[in-house]
Amino acid sequence: MQFIDSNISKYIINQATPEPDLLKKINRNTHLKVLYPQMLSGHYQGRMLAFFSQMIRPKRILEIGTFTGYSCLCLAEGLAEDGEIITLEKDPELDIYIKKALEEGGISEKVEVKYGTALEIIPTLSGIFDLIFIDADKGNYLNYFEMVLPLLRPNGFILADNTLWRGKVLDPKINDKETAGIRDFNHFVSQDSRVEQIIFPIEDGLTLIRKK
Repeated sequence: MQFIDSNISKYIINQATPEPDLLKKINRNTHLKVLYPQMLSGHYQGRMLAFFSQMIRPKRILEIGTFTGYSCLCLAEGLAEDGEIITLEKDPELDIYIKKALEEGGISEKVEVKYGTALEIIPTLSGIFDLIFIDADKGNYLNYFEMVLPLLRPNGFILADNTLWRGKVLDPKINDKETAGIRDFNHFVSQDSRVEQIIFPIEDGLTLIRKK
């Protein structure tokens, strides 16, 4: 489903701050060499992630779903000077792309990549995070939310990607695991008194959640 007229969408992207050269390179290489390149955040959403991070100036970021490192580099643009990012990725075969992205971005020392199932890794994490980005398997969004909320500081933020899920959340006849997972997540968060939230119709939907 196209949420915004394609001409308007092109205009918005053209008016946005240009995609940095390194991210442009990662974008291109991901589309050439990696399966499911549409999982990449991309230019417009990447700039949004960078802006959110720059506004918050987080000291600790948790990312669930690294893919080829594009979104991690965007989030790092606002990272505090002495900050760190922990990013979780299920597929270890992406390690070569992730390492290259972090090295070329000059942030390898600030980023810890953990490979494995996020549901198993999250309980092992300690400390408090200022910003959490969820962009992994949609069927577990609600599980991720419940697990990471105690790790988020008061007034900290969660960003969740793909929360409009190509408009399929609107069709009650569509009830596959991923669509149902996003739909359940959206409904639960909208009723949760612990947080405030708003969905932006950016790309495939981006939800901003603030912990009270």
